[in-house]
Amino acid sequence: MIRPKSPFRRIAAVAAGAVIGIGTMTMFAAPASAHHPEPSGTYCLGSDGQVTVTWKVGNSENIDATITAVSSTITSAFTGGDLKVGATLKPKGGELLTATQTHTFSDSKKKPKIELTVEARWERPDRIVTEHRTVPATKSGKCAAQPTPSPSSPTPTPTTTASPTPTTVSPSPSQPPTESPSPTPTATTPPAEPVGTVESTCDKLTFTIENPADGKTVVMTLTPNKGEAKTLTVEPGKTGSVSFDAVEGLTVTPAAEGLDDNEPIAWEQPAECAPGQGGGKDEPALPLTGAATGGIIAGAVVLLAAGAGLFVMARRRRVRFTA
Repeated sequence: MIRPKSPFRRIAAVAAGAVIGIGTMTMFAAPASAHHPEPSGTYCLGSDGQVTVTWKVGNSENIDATITAVSSTITSAFTGGDLKVGATLKPKGGELLTATQTHTFSDSKKKPKIELTVEARWERPDRIVTEHRTVPATKSGKCAAQPTPSPSSPTPTPTTTASPTPTTVSPSPSQPPTESPSPTPTATTPPAEPVGTVESTCDKLTFTIENPADGKTVVMTLTPNKGEAKTLTVEPGKTGSVSFDAVEGLTVTPAAEGLDDNEPIAWEQPAECAPGQGGGKDEPALPLTGAATGGIIAGAVVLLAAGAGLFVMARRRRVRFTA
């Protein structure tokens, strides 16, 4: 009896490894963070030279977010809407936050810079994400003229005349000379703004910078209150990130050219972190329990069953009898 090697043995072994590898990646891979506010703006020019800007802000995610910062290059107050710090940003597709600003530029020949910066915060069970976006307003033409109330007509007084009085048509009042319209300001394309994201997970505080292709190289120094500083350099068209181990009381201070806000950023522990996880390096993390453990065990059982089946296939041999 001769037992030749099965041609399927190597294929089965490779397939078993692939199944286990793919299953492991599926179980433990974390989705990429794409959280961001979605601001937009338009402005029109009135006949008196006043600019009226309308801002709108949407949400990229399917959960509520909280507005943590909002600022504009126009100094006038936000009116006629609910866009403000502390406002709730409804999930994607929901009602937008809005606001209006009015301003008269002193130099009509200079192109105005009309930009809005919005920062929002999302809280998920396993992570807390904060991100900001800066956008310019686009020109929408001239503002609609406001209706002018017509003067009330005097009550006619009945008169009796013996003969009809010829009607004298008075010349219509001459129209005031038309003033030459002031130059319409046009929105300039501002320098590309990098997008910064701060994410707190159970074991990391991560800073990410997404630099547009037409931006400038960003060099940011991140200094923690404990440990050594790290430098994050991101070239145009690139995305880079730096992480710090989560420790109770951890704060990191960012510093970069053109960065206005240099306040320390603190790590925040997400709601579903296991006790002892992320609280400090000296305390070992406790094993996961509950629903998360059940899911891992179930996945492991499925992978073991698949591996066992493929192993049996690999062990089978063809039997050939010879005289």
